[in-house]
Amino acid sequence: MQLLKNKNDFGRLMILIGIVTLMPVCVIPFFLSNAKYFFAFFLPSLLSVLLGMFLCSLPQKKRATYYEGFSSIIKHSSLTVIFAWSYAIFIAAIPFLFLGNLNFIQALFESASSWTTTGLRVVNPEDTPQIFLFHKSFMQFCGGVGFVLMMVMIIQNKHSMSLFRFEGHDDQLRPSLIKTARMIFILYILLFLLGTVLYIICGMPIFDSIVNTMSALSTGGASTKVNSIAEYNSVLIEAVTILLMLLGMTNFGVLILLTKRKFKQVTKVSELRIGGLVFLISIPLIATSLFLGLSISFGQGLRYSIFNVVSGLSTTGFTTLDFSVIPNFAIFIFIMIMLIGGSAGSTSGGLKLNRLYLMFRGVGLHVKTKLSPNSRILTGFYYKGQGKIAIDDTLIKDTFVFSFLYFLTFVILALLLCVTADIGIVDSLFNSASITSTTGFSINLFDQYTNNLTLVVSTIGMLIARLEIITILTGICMLFAKRA
Repeated sequence: MQLLKNKNDFGRLMILIGIVTLMPVCVIPFFLSNAKYFFAFFLPSLLSVLLGMFLCSLPQKKRATYYEGFSSIIKHSSLTVIFAWSYAIFIAAIPFLFLGNLNFIQALFESASSWTTTGLRVVNPEDTPQIFLFHKSFMQFCGGVGFVLMMVMIIQNKHSMSLFRFEGHDDQLRPSLIKTARMIFILYILLFLLGTVLYIICGMPIFDSIVNTMSALSTGGASTKVNSIAEYNSVLIEAVTILLMLLGMTNFGVLILLTKRKFKQVTKVSELRIGGLVFLISIPLIATSLFLGLSISFGQGLRYSIFNVVSGLSTTGFTTLDFSVIPNFAIFIFIMIMLIGGSAGSTSGGLKLNRLYLMFRGVGLHVKTKLSPNSRILTGFYYKGQGKIAIDDTLIKDTFVFSFLYFLTFVILALLLCVTADIGIVDSLFNSASITSTTGFSINLFDQYTNNLTLVVSTIGMLIARLEIITILTGICMLFAKRA
């Protein structure tokens, strides 16, 4: 019952989600034809706010008695995070039902895809009212930074740090957690303003600029166009998008160092180095594959490669390519870079570059230990934005356990997609990598005709990917342990 005894964080969380759900109505004055959808957002928002206020208004003793069974389960941090995300996905799915062309499973899929910053869709964005396009991008924007991070800006108790960790934030940039959360949020807003202005300067319409900036920084990839960024056919717009995706995939601690001009310290960060190596290897390989396989110029292949490799590694999902026609060699490389993902402590998904670095370093240290006299145990180090960190056995063990579970999830999801959607193994592997890493690339799978079972499997996969498998497993173990 401890979490509900601490000023009822669940009630405040529901109020916060209700406010976020209402935000899309701000576009109605600019698109008056969208006014008919006001209640699509107002009603679920009101429901969530009232429910949250009800929980907060309960007297302490009555609240504890009323929710004793529920709180005895939810009190653990992992289950709290799972509850928060599941509840938000449910509430945010309700407005999509007012479109009239989606069933509840499709609405849940659209909501989960947005909150988890995956960016997959079953609706045509060019046939979708602007209020729903903003809804999707704003969910991505909030989902990228995380519910818990937004909540700890206004609420802080002894459970806040564990909640912060369970949601995937690995760095405390300031001694105070609340100051860390506020610093990240302010930086996020400033980057949003920068991206919007740059897009407008490049000739993108204002509404598109706002939506695409939110999608790029959150590494979500939901666009206002069917053909994504390719629709604009602008090198400048692609360059701005690349910049925003790179910022989105970079650890917030590193971004803080950049604002302080501590460039020497930034160059030492291990995950930036290995990320640069991934770019140097994958970009020319894919450019060459596109050049040979699509009969285009090498320059055009390089342009496609740079943009889509950055989009894939950052797990954004913006694209300038039709993945259904590119060579299988390029498909394989894209699967690998999607699975790797961006930096820890950023808005991107995937395995994360720091884990990739630690796996290589762990193997290297193991080999050196075996070759050293008397098998003397060697200690390695890696660099984060906060400084030099020792690589111990616990860190290596945690890294390899997570990596095993991550790739196991990828394989299981690929098999499920292969069965439920009746697609080939290459397509299932590609789409599974996209979901597991929350990227949003797709080949021959997601549209308005995708069957409900595939959408359910994909929705669960996206939630597991966003919260990372350890959080889900911990929550399940806590749930069954308590019931036992």
